[in-house]
Amino acid sequence: MTLPRRAVLGTGLAATAAVLTGCGRSSASPATWAEPVATTSPLPANSGLAGAAQPSNAPVTSATSKASDKVTATLTKYLKPTKDNPKHPGYAGAVALLAQDGKTQLTTAVGHALRYGAGPVDLAAPQRVAMRTDSIFDLASLTKVYTAILTLQLVDQGKVALDAPVQRYLPDFTGAGKEKVTIAMLLAHTSALPVGAKVTGMANNTARWQSVMATPLVGGGVPGNTFRYSSVGLMVLGRLVEKFTGKSLDKALRDNITTPLGLKDTGFQPLKWVSNKARLVATDARTSRGLLRGTVHDDVCNILGGVAGHAGVFGTAQDVAVIGQMLLNGGTYNGKRILSSATTKKMLTNVNKGKPAIDAERPGRSADHGLGVEMNQSWFMGKLASATSFGHTGFTGTSLLVVPSRRQVIVLLTNRAHPNWSWSNPDTHRVAVHNAIASA
Repeated sequence: MTLPRRAVLGTGLAATAAVLTGCGRSSASPATWAEPVATTSPLPANSGLAGAAQPSNAPVTSATSKASDKVTATLTKYLKPTKDNPKHPGYAGAVALLAQDGKTQLTTAVGHALRYGAGPVDLAAPQRVAMRTDSIFDLASLTKVYTAILTLQLVDQGKVALDAPVQRYLPDFTGAGKEKVTIAMLLAHTSALPVGAKVTGMANNTARWQSVMATPLVGGGVPGNTFRYSSVGLMVLGRLVEKFTGKSLDKALRDNITTPLGLKDTGFQPLKWVSNKARLVATDARTSRGLLRGTVHDDVCNILGGVAGHAGVFGTAQDVAVIGQMLLNGGTYNGKRILSSATTKKMLTNVNKGKPAIDAERPGRSADHGLGVEMNQSWFMGKLASATSFGHTGFTGTSLLVVPSRRQVIVLLTNRAHPNWSWSNPDTHRVAVHNAIASA
């Protein structure tokens, strides 16, 4: 069996045995997947990304575009088992948002933010929590986009050079061949670093981070030559951000991205700042950590304290869409400049053109990647893939897609890892939703 990227990330963790033995495990009690159908109500004519998401205690759709019916039907379809995933539903719940020309055209919530208890067990109807348009998700690897933006801000400030070796700034980035790894390679996943790092069996976080920084290159890997997805690279960049901002990564995110953009529902460690816990979306319910809701799903990030450059950010569809719109706008949003136009252009340019890609999960993928974002990847973008389309995915079932040629920002947040990440392939849902929008 080829282990998914997440299992590789968790190799060596105490929780790994629980993760692996949980593959394919059914809930303790039989489930019936009869979800309420989303309802529709029109958005105000001037509704835009700057507006607040609509709270709801039941599935709700707000839409002005003809994509509404197609997207809602697609989302609802995966609340039950399907032909391509016959044993389990694709997810317990989902939120989708479509914006065009900076205005929200569609916001839909279906299913449940909490459906299962630890075990997992299928909760009785009164114990379940309905998904809402302002539900707060574990964004998983979408965190990498935020870390990339924070890194590129350092480039704008002249503190970091993209073509400079990482060791110039972080001397503890040690190991054979690593003197050739540049900042740009970490952003483009061409550093030859592996997916994950060992962080277990160590006395404290200082030792864990030393292990991350000393992670060796993959055998035979040559920096700059080949795309290999690496969470370690973004962990290292998180440390770079901390060094040059003089702040922990969570505070750097707050001060340099979320506060300037007015994103009040985005951040690390949401149990510290979310007052209405009903808004938190559950992920796993069958690991050694039990039901996860408001606690990061990624095992490595969790062991590191919940704050790292590769995972740990939580947020709403509305807030994620603002990030996409800011990049689509050339680095600005609502009068606030986050990145220079020149740096944003570099970020959204394919820097891996013609390079090979090694990805065991997606052997047919290309290496196309900007400085922190995936580009032209049909495996999740579907028919909206193009040379200029960019975005990112997250292991928990999240994704951001920006299609400049259509002036569209699309956010799909699902809790497909609730109660068990082995139950479904999130790329199936992403492609289906993106294709529905493409054909609308």
